[in-house]
Amino acid sequence: MEFKDYYKVMGVARDATEAQIKQAYRKLARKYHPDVSKEKDAEARFKEVGEAYEVLKSPEKRAAYDQLGKGPRPGEDFRPPPDWGAGFEFSGAGARDSDYSDFFEALFGARAGADNRRGGFHPGRGEDHHAKVLLDLDATLHGGTRQLSLRVPEIDAEGRLVSKERVLNVQVPKGILPGQHIRLAGQGARPPGEGTPGDLFIEVEFQPHPLYRIDGRDLYLDLPVAPWEAALGVAAKTPTPNGTVDLKIPPGSHAGTKLRLKGRGIPASPPGDFYVILQIALPPADDDEAKAAYAAMAAAMPFNPRANLGVQPS
Repeated sequence: MEFKDYYKVMGVARDATEAQIKQAYRKLARKYHPDVSKEKDAEARFKEVGEAYEVLKSPEKRAAYDQLGKGPRPGEDFRPPPDWGAGFEFSGAGARDSDYSDFFEALFGARAGADNRRGGFHPGRGEDHHAKVLLDLDATLHGGTRQLSLRVPEIDAEGRLVSKERVLNVQVPKGILPGQHIRLAGQGARPPGEGTPGDLFIEVEFQPHPLYRIDGRDLYLDLPVAPWEAALGVAAKTPTPNGTVDLKIPPGSHAGTKLRLKGRGIPASPPGDFYVILQIALPPADDDEAKAAYAAMAAAMPFNPRANLGVQPS
């Protein structure tokens, strides 16, 4: 997917004011409007300018886009990082335009769909806001209150993009899964005059854990075992989110063997499972004694690890 440099498309600096961006858009829109332009690529350029303006005119979209920096060099592939957009509070209905690029859809398409969850405008009610936050795994394993800090982008009196901080104490439900939302009633936008504030929807994702991988409601752990432990079997001390257990490694196990602890994953309803993936860890042959032990093993157990490839051992 090609990275889009929206500032370059608009011909403005990255610190351009709201007025400068609007002025650039009007100029380019007149230049490339398909009804009047004589440029051969006018329609494509007009769509490109419209997409860039859709992002840069919005404080929230622009602030989130700026997180990406200047992007990769031309010709390099691009994918938004997993934590992209986390910590920003967004407002308003997202744009839905089938002519926008894959780059735009990857960043803002899913968010635009979430903006319309209530089914349109409600008189006397403020807009819903939404945000994505990254939590530690412990938040879903045990639940409880977390203090979340959100950045709220806005335009200052000089037309510059700035962010203010909003701190919330949020009750995280035990067993919440990646991609699910926490609804904070009345924490969205306030309508003009009298009316009901909108809601704030917080999408939950999880920070990478040093030991466990998250897949839906299941957790995975790569467990190193010695060759003799895999061959002979052993009760191996194994960390789990609920404490260390003695996991029975069956004799004859191999690298990639998957062992399941039912119901030991994320405590959702129903709970997920905890999977242990065995990885064979080889002792280093870094001294004469270790080398002699490996040589004795090779002599005692003739073994061709490449037999299935139809070749003989070296």
